Amino acid sequence: MNPDIATPDFRIVEGKYLEDILDQPRALDATLGSLELSQPLTDLSRRLSEGKFHRVVLTGMGSSFHALHPLNLQLISQGFTALMVETSELIHYQSRFFDPKTLIVAVSQSGQSAEMVRLAKANGQRSCVIAVTNTPESSLVKHSTAALFTQAGREFSVSCKTYVTALMVLKFLGDVLCQRDPEQSCSDLKITVPSVAQYLSRWREHVELLANQLRRIRHLFFVGRGASLAAVGTGALIIKESDHFHAEGMSSAAFRHGPFEMLSHDTFVAVFSGDDKTRDLNQRLLADIQQGGGCAEFVGQDSALAPFRLDNHGDNIRPILEILPVQMITIALAALANREAGKFERATKVTTTE
Repeated sequence: MNPDIATPDFRIVEGKYLEDILDQPRALDATLGSLELSQPLTDLSRRLSEGKFHRVVLTGMGSSFHALHPLNLQLISQGFTALMVETSELIHYQSRFFDPKTLIVAVSQSGQSAEMVRLAKANGQRSCVIAVTNTPESSLVKHSTAALFTQAGREFSVSCKTYVTALMVLKFLGDVLCQRDPEQSCSDLKITVPSVAQYLSRWREHVELLANQLRRIRHLFFVGRGASLAAVGTGALIIKESDHFHAEGMSSAAFRHGPFEMLSHDTFVAVFSGDDKTRDLNQRLLADIQQGGGCAEFVGQDSALAPFRLDNHGDNIRPILEILPVQMITIALAALANREAGKFERATKVTTTE
């Protein structure tokens, strides 16, 4: 056997975390089927369009926070003042936003994390809150004005099903807040399910290719712009959670301001192509990294490597698809390390201590 070819041990990686990853098409389909426009949500959308809210504060922790990037950009593009704030920072340092002129969108898969419980107390119902969660009976929902639910089902550890379904719900929510037809929004999202299913049907092939690509890598970066910052931030987080392997996520521009100096044969950079506005800039960064001695691949429709090649279904769907190659990386790294991916040793599924 060629010593340069890594052969993943599928007996190690085929655990509950991988089962959750492969269950994502079902979770997305169930979530899509459950999306509906409630009267409280209709009322909040109308009040936002009438200028009754001066700002929309988007908040969450971990992957729930990163998932807010596409919604943030959508709201800003429609002329609304939108801000992304981690929930802990909002509670302790930006509590002046808790007033009737602020609309809060709070995302939490459990709705029971320490920060979300504290948010309900700190707000005291001064601001209207739209909850996005996988747990209808949670504290977050109890203290919300309106709620939208993911249908991910139980999740073993690292966020995968809850993340992609949250992105779907947040896209629907963004369309509602921007006065788009909710039926058209659901229609646009339908292509997500078969596209994710098709990609995951080749998961073994993806993992084998990535394991060979990453077997000598010591430093891992995810970089992108715009809505791709969701996958960039979440990607680095789940690599650390799943594999105990250090990874960093940042904007493509920020990578040139320091980390570019780290380029070497054991540094790998996944450059997310993103939308048309900055794709050329990301392409140029990819070329500069490769010329500078680093290993790099494009994540998008034009990728030369199959695990990073994504269907082009437009800007609405791209944020959901972009996390799939990172999930494959988590499995590949686990196989290389001969350990089960996504098995927590210190963390817990719900963070109950701030």
